[in-house]
Amino acid sequence: MNALDSVADDPKDAAHIAVLAHEVIVGLNIRPGIRMIDGTLGGGGHTAQMLERSAPDGTVLGVDADPAALRRVQAKFPDEIAQGRLVVAAGNFVELEQIAQAHGFANVDAILLDLGVSSFQLETAERGFSFMQDGPLDMRFDPTQALDAAEIVNTWQEQELANLLYEYGEETRSRRIARYLVQHRPFTTTGPLAQAVEKAVGGRKGSRIHPATRTFQALRIAVNEELTHLEQVLPQCLNLLKPAGRLAVISFHSLEDRIVKQWMQREARTYVHDPLHPFGGQKREPTLTIITPKPLTATVDEANQNPRSRSAKLRIAERPHLIDADNYTKNNE
Repeated sequence: MNALDSVADDPKDAAHIAVLAHEVIVGLNIRPGIRMIDGTLGGGGHTAQMLERSAPDGTVLGVDADPAALRRVQAKFPDEIAQGRLVVAAGNFVELEQIAQAHGFANVDAILLDLGVSSFQLETAERGFSFMQDGPLDMRFDPTQALDAAEIVNTWQEQELANLLYEYGEETRSRRIARYLVQHRPFTTTGPLAQAVEKAVGGRKGSRIHPATRTFQALRIAVNEELTHLEQVLPQCLNLLKPAGRLAVISFHSLEDRIVKQWMQREARTYVHDPLHPFGGQKREPTLTIITPKPLTATVDEANQNPRSRSAKLRIAERPHLIDADNYTKNNE
C-alpha cells in the first residue's frame, strides 16, 4: 500500500479533508500524464487526488511556505517523491513563476490555489492562528518572516488597527475594538486577545460566531499579505499555463473571491472601453475563458461532513487554445 492508498484511511487525516476535491479534479480536467502545480500544498489532500487521477505518469509540483506542511507531505508521499511524480518546493506562491521555472514546471496543464489557512495550522496552538486554543500571537505561514500578529496588535496606532480590522476583517465595530486593544495591550497569546475583543463589543449577544473571528481573520491576512500576494500570483498562473491549461482557485471569504472574480472577468474581456477611441473602445484577445460563471460551492453532504467547506467558493478558468502573443503583450502592458 502506498501513500495514495492510505490517505483517506489515516485517522490523523480524518479532519483534513480536501475541500471541493471532486469539483477541482473534474474542473481542472485532470488526466493521465499531465503536469500540474498545487500552489498551496497544505495537508496534501488535493495533491493526492491530482496524483491519483493523473497516474501513472502525471507529475505535480507542490509549493508551500510552511515548513511543517512540507515535512508532512514528504512523509505522506515518499513513493511519489522517489518516483519523481511529486516535487515539493519551499516558498510563497507570490513567487510561483520563479519557483516553477526552477523546477521545470514552466508549461503546465493545471494549477490549483486553495487559499487561506489550513486546518493543520488552525489546530496547532503554537502557530497562533486560532482563539480556540491559547497560543503565541503569531499567525505567520512562513515562521522565518519578521512580521507577526503580536507586532501589529502591540505597536500599530489605534487608527491603523481600526482600518485594518475594517478593511481585512469587514468588522463594523473596528474602532471600538481597536480602542480597547490599545488601552489594554500588550497581548502575547491568542486567548487574552480573543477575550479582549469579546469584552470590547459587549459579549456574544446570542451570536454563534465568536466576536473575535473577524479580528483574527484581519490579522492573519495582514501578517501574510494574503490579498496582495493573491493579486500578484494570478498573472503568474496565466503565464505558467499552456494553451487549454486550467486554473482553479478556492477562496473562503468575500475579499479573496472578489479579487479572483474580477481578475478572471478582466482577462476574459473581448472589448476594452476607451473614451478616447473613435468608437468608444476596441476589441481585444481574451487571455482566459471562464469555466464557472458562478462559483462552485460545497454540496449539503460535503458541508455536513466538512464544515470548513461551507464558505468555500471555487472558480475555474482556462487559457484559450491559441493566444495572439502580440495582442496579449499590448493588452497587458
